[in-house]
Amino acid sequence: MPKKAAKKSFTRKPAGRAAAKASTKALTKAAKKAPATRPAGSGATADTTARIAVALEAIAAHLAATAQKPDGADSLGSADAFIWQPNGRLIGVPRVNRVDLGLLKGIDRMRDILIENTERFAKGLPANNALLWGARGMGKSSLVKAAHAAVNADPEVNGTLKLIEIHREDIESLPLLMARLRNSDFRFIIFCDDLSFDGNDASYKSLKAVLEGGIEGRPDNVILYATSNRRHLLAREMVENERSTAINPGEAVEEKVSLSDRFGLWLGFHRCSQDEYLAMVQGYARHFDIKVPEDELEREALEWATTRGSRSGRVAWQFIQDLAGRSRVRLPTK
Repeated sequence: MPKKAAKKSFTRKPAGRAAAKASTKALTKAAKKAPATRPAGSGATADTTARIAVALEAIAAHLAATAQKPDGADSLGSADAFIWQPNGRLIGVPRVNRVDLGLLKGIDRMRDILIENTERFAKGLPANNALLWGARGMGKSSLVKAAHAAVNADPEVNGTLKLIEIHREDIESLPLLMARLRNSDFRFIIFCDDLSFDGNDASYKSLKAVLEGGIEGRPDNVILYATSNRRHLLAREMVENERSTAINPGEAVEEKVSLSDRFGLWLGFHRCSQDEYLAMVQGYARHFDIKVPEDELEREALEWATTRGSRSGRVAWQFIQDLAGRSRVRLPTK
């Protein structure tokens, strides 16, 4: 029975590369032709053990040949944006979900500062990591994506600036990503949306070392942009708890707050006024050619904002989606 089971496993055809198939076939034939060594008192056990050993070698050769290799330099040129996987892979994004830079209203100062910083970095000049913090729905992540597209279209940059999104829960794999990008000819914006830390989460310490303070430091061709609703990235109760339990409360709070100090550029986003909100709505309506009388557009937009309990760029976009649907206007993919 053992011999029959082993034979079945040898004759199965594995899926994979040609080299793996050839290697597996060769080792399988060797296993079949291997003499049955039967030391005294061992019976069929020694024969079975020898065949299992050869089978394991064949499996190991097959796995080594078919193992997925990390993305090389060529793959980084296949797209303008990527999503980082903690297993070491970069997944290309064929179409980035973004809005045109001209549609971002009420954030002109932050827009100009971030674009200038991004342009300097893309052209090899000194630039700062950026933290975009403040009110929700005011275009923080939209500005990062729009700024990347605008700068990357510059003939002098010519598509060499890549945007890589890393998820909050994968921050601890950031050193691995930095090592992957360090020797590349491209330049990279590592983007983390809604970055914040809660409870006993200590992964922020890894981020601090990567941004500044580590032995290797941040690669010259990498910059980090993050968005957050919190100025210091940490929940207030997290800081208060640290203050109340520490021997030296001041030092404990300083250690927590020092994370945001690693970002040389702070851009604050605040709630928009009614006029700014209406300007966003009108800008969207003109851009997508939605034909609605101006007084009716303003009345419905204000009513929509009242039902949502807030005014922001996100609320304006959601209203435009509803209005376009009712007006039978198709919105092109962003």
